Amino acid sequence: MSAVAAFAATGLALLLAGCGGSTTSTGLFDRPSGQPIAQGPGPVTPGGDTLGQGSVKVAMILPMSAGGASSQVAQQLRNAADLALRDFQGANVQILIKDDGGTTEGGQAAASQAIGEGASLIIGPLNAVAARGAAGPARQAGIPVVTFTTDTSVATRGVYLIGFLPSTDVERIVSYAAAKGRRSMAAIVPDDAFGLVTEAAFRQAAAQAGVRAFAIERYKADPNDMQAKAQAIAKLGGQIDAVFVPDAAGNAAQIVSAMTAAGLDKNKVKILGTGRWNEQTAFAAPALAGAWFPAADATGIEDFKRRYRAAFNSDPGSLGVLGYEAVFLAAGLERKAGPQPFRDEIMLSRSGFIGKTGLFRFKADGTSERGLAVYEIGAGGAKVIDPAPQQFGRGA
Repeated sequence: MSAVAAFAATGLALLLAGCGGSTTSTGLFDRPSGQPIAQGPGPVTPGGDTLGQGSVKVAMILPMSAGGASSQVAQQLRNAADLALRDFQGANVQILIKDDGGTTEGGQAAASQAIGEGASLIIGPLNAVAARGAAGPARQAGIPVVTFTTDTSVATRGVYLIGFLPSTDVERIVSYAAAKGRRSMAAIVPDDAFGLVTEAAFRQAAAQAGVRAFAIERYKADPNDMQAKAQAIAKLGGQIDAVFVPDAAGNAAQIVSAMTAAGLDKNKVKILGTGRWNEQTAFAAPALAGAWFPAADATGIEDFKRRYRAAFNSDPGSLGVLGYEAVFLAAGLERKAGPQPFRDEIMLSRSGFIGKTGLFRFKADGTSERGLAVYEIGAGGAKVIDPAPQQFGRGA
C-alpha cells in the first residue's frame, strides 16, 4: 500500500494506514503502563536529535530525561516517529526531538526553542504538566499542538488530544448496548479522578442514547467497600439490564464476581467495560466472559507492533502507535493539504483521518473522536461483534 493511499479534497479525509487492536488507554492522567509520570529534577536543555531531512519542520517534545517510565515511553515514541518516516516514502518533514524533562518549564522551553528553529507543528508533550507549558508559546506563534496526554483540561482549540479518551469508550459501549435493547443501566466506578470522569461520561452517553441511568455506585480502593457497592448493584435485580464497570480488568473481575455472588444474573444483565479490558487479564477472567467492551480494530495496531519489533528488537509499549500515527499524519498533511498544511480547517476536518488505530478526528475544543469496534470476551480472547466504522456519520 502506498504511504498515503487516498486524500479526498472535499472532505479532507486522509488515509494513513501506511505501508507495511486494540485500544490501549493512554491513562486519564498520564500513567503509561500503569506507572506514574516521573517529574524531572529541574530545568532541562531542550536540545535533541533530528529525524528526517525534509523542508517542513515538526517538533516532537518528549520527557527524554525525566527518568523512570516517562523516559522509557519517550524513547518508544521517538522510535515510532523514526519508523513512521521510514514507512512514508519521500516524507518532506524533519522531526526535531526536544526534551521537556516532564515539567511545565521544560515544555515551555522546548516549544519556544522548536518554534525558533522553524517548527510549524508540535507533536507531544507526553504528559499534561509539560503540555500546559508548551501550549503558551505555541498559541502565541499560531502553531498547533498534537499532544499524547488524555487530560481533557489541557485541550483547547489548537491543542489537540490524539490519545484514546475515556468519553469515547463510554459513548461507544453505551450507544451499542442501547441499540441492542439495553435501556436501564447501572454503573459502578472507582472513587477517584478516573471514576469521576467516566461517571460524567456515562451520564451524558446514557442521556444521548435514551437510556435510563438507574443507579451509580462509587467504591474506594478497598476490597470491603468494593464488595459492598457490588452487592448494592446486584440487589437492583430485574430493574437493570446492563452494568458499566470501567475499572482495570483485575478490579473489574473482582467487582463482577462479587455482583454475581450476590445474585446478579449475567444472562439477563450485560456487563459493559472500556478499552482498559483489551488485554489478557480480562480475557482470562471467568467473571468477564460474555462482557462487551470497545476498542480500536487490532489489525493496524498489530501491524505496527510487528514492524516496530523488527526495527528496534523491542516492544513499542501502549503509546508507540500514537507517535507513529501523529508523525504519519504530519507527513501526509504536508504532502496533500497544500500551503500551511496544519491550519485549523485541515486539523479540524469533519471527515477525519484513518491511521493504524483506525478512524479519528479532532474537535474544535481540542478533544478527539474515534471509530471503535465492540468486542465480546470469551474463550480466553475477544471477538469483534460490531466492527469499527470507516467514516463518521453524516451530521456527526
